[in-house]
Amino acid sequence: MAITASMVKELRERTGAGMMDCKKALQEANGDMEKAIDILREKGIAKAAKKSDRIAAEGLTAVAVQGNAACIVEVNSETDFVAKNEQFQSFVKDITEHLLSQRPTNVEEALEQPFKGEGAKLQDVLNEKIATIGENMNIRRFEILEKPEGNLFGQYLHMGGRIGVLVELANTTNEELAKDIAMQIAAARPTYVTRDQVDAKELEREREVLTAQALNEGKPENIVQKMVEGRLNKYYEEVCLVEQAFVKDPDKKVKDLLKAENAEVVRFVRYEVGEGIEKKADNFVEEVMAQTKKQ
Repeated sequence: MAITASMVKELRERTGAGMMDCKKALQEANGDMEKAIDILREKGIAKAAKKSDRIAAEGLTAVAVQGNAACIVEVNSETDFVAKNEQFQSFVKDITEHLLSQRPTNVEEALEQPFKGEGAKLQDVLNEKIATIGENMNIRRFEILEKPEGNLFGQYLHMGGRIGVLVELANTTNEELAKDIAMQIAAARPTYVTRDQVDAKELEREREVLTAQALNEGKPENIVQKMVEGRLNKYYEEVCLVEQAFVKDPDKKVKDLLKAENAEVVRFVRYEVGEGIEKKADNFVEEVMAQTKKQ
C-alpha cells in the first residue's frame, strides 16, 4: 500500500514520533494506522515522544580518553534519581565511547549514527532507554578534543559527574598536575585560560561598569582610571585560569604551579549539569511520589 504524506502527518500528530519513524512504521504495518501506532509503542518511540516536551535538566557529565583523542559529554535526565541509576550511568558511559569512536560533528549527526558503529541508530537506542527508565533523556552537548603527541589530557568529575572537566596541557607528563588543573577548573569556573583570550567587548563592558561604579562612589576623575585598572586585575583573577589562586594552596597562583613544571594549559572544557536550562520548581514530595509510581 502506498504511504502518503497525509498518513505520515496523522501518525506524527497522534504519536509525536519523527517523520522517518512514522513512515517506516506505516510501511511495516502496510498502511494500518492503529497497527503503526502499536509498532511505535513497541519500539518505545511513541512513549519517548510523549516525554520529549518535559524538561530534562538533571543528569551526568562523562569523560573518555583514548590515545590522542578525548571526549566530554553531558547527558540529561528529568530527575536526580535517574542520574544515580546504574543503568543510566552505564548508558552515559556507552554514549561517550560511541562519540569518541564515531567522531560525529554534532548531536544530530551522532543520533543518526549506528550505535558504536553497528546495529540500531543511537536515537533508537535512546528511545528504548527512555521507554525503559521512564523519563525524558537527551544528549545535550559534547566536545571531542584531539591533541598532538606529547601533550597531556587531564580530567576530573565532581560529585560523580555533576561537573565534568577535560583539559589539555603542553610541555609536561605530570598526570597529577593535569588532574589538579582539571580540579581547579571544576571548582573555580574560569572562562578563559589567559588574559589575552578575554573577549574585547566583554572587557570593554566590564571597564565601563567599573568606571561608573568608581564615579558613583564619588572618586575624583583623575584617580578613577587607576582604580579601574586595579579592579580589572580582580576581574582577571575570576575569569582567567592562570590568574586564579590555586584551590589546594591559595598562596600560589595557577600560573606559578604551571611555571614550576614549565607546563602550559592549551585549552579546557567545563560542563556543569543543567547550567543554562530553565528548571521547573517541582515539589520534592511530588517528585518522590512520581518516581514511586514508576517503580
